Amino acid sequence: MEFEKEGNRFFKNDENGRMIAEVTYRPVREDVIDINHTFVDPSLRGQGIAEKLVDRVVEEVEKEGKKIQPSCPYVVKLFDRKTDKYGHLQVK
Repeated sequence: MEFEKEGNRFFKNDENGRMIAEVTYRPVREDVIDINHTFVDPSLRGQGIAEKLVDRVVEEVEKEGKKIQPSCPYVVKLFDRKTDKYGHLQVK
């Protein structure tokens, strides 16, 4: 699934223009961002879409040499569950 980027978010709309997936983030400091929101439409849940959205943010963060301090409950749990994948980016 391909996502669009607009400002501090990645998202996907369906064929009718309705948002079906989104992740948002905001700067906390010059070198740290906060992933503060994820949303996946119930029709898409269980397919790993939320993690794919987070991975798009991670790609941006890695390119910019920044770290992540997540406040979104989903992302906090994801980072705790997959420390091998995300631990190098997380600020606690």
